[in-house]
Amino acid sequence: MAPSSTSSSTPPRRPRADAERNRTRVLDAARELFRTRGDEAQMPEVARAAGVGIGTVYRHFPSRAALIAAVGEQRQAEIVEFGRDRCLSSAAAADGLAAYLAHIGEVLSAERGLSASIEAAFGSTEPTGEGRAGAETVAGQLLARAKEEGTVRADAEVGDVVMIVCGLAAVIRNDAGDWRRYVRNACAGLRP
Repeated sequence: MAPSSTSSSTPPRRPRADAERNRTRVLDAARELFRTRGDEAQMPEVARAAGVGIGTVYRHFPSRAALIAAVGEQRQAEIVEFGRDRCLSSAAAADGLAAYLAHIGEVLSAERGLSASIEAAFGSTEPTGEGRAGAETVAGQLLARAKEEGTVRADAEVGDVVMIVCGLAAVIRNDAGDWRRYVRNACAGLRP
């Protein structure tokens, strides 16, 4: 048997720059199509919108579900980044938490079609893995600071914020009222 041309000490190769650009183009096109067309958007449309061949789409995302998952992870990463960059630096942690929840509402409201695609593919829109962990870390840091400041209830937990976000998603998905009012009322319920 011939020795392997790659050894375990060889670091994994970085994707070529053009491959990374194509992947980004596919993700951006898919996000826009799922946002506007929801679960009706198909892989050939994504390829056309991204200006790449269908083979390029499948090379990066072997299934439609994999593409939807990647777009959802991208969205969740951006939400977490907003929380870290914009909300954790708020002078008052309770204001940062309110801004975090409002931002989530803005994203979910603007991307109802994407949320519908995620739910159709996976049965739920709740983030998992790294995205969920990042969101919960931001919420936990904001809650801890707000407790120290005395601006949220001492018994408030990250699970409460998760429930608020789940309710927010349902209000938006079902068009069950003013989601901004929901966020205000939820934040009022966290006050001591």
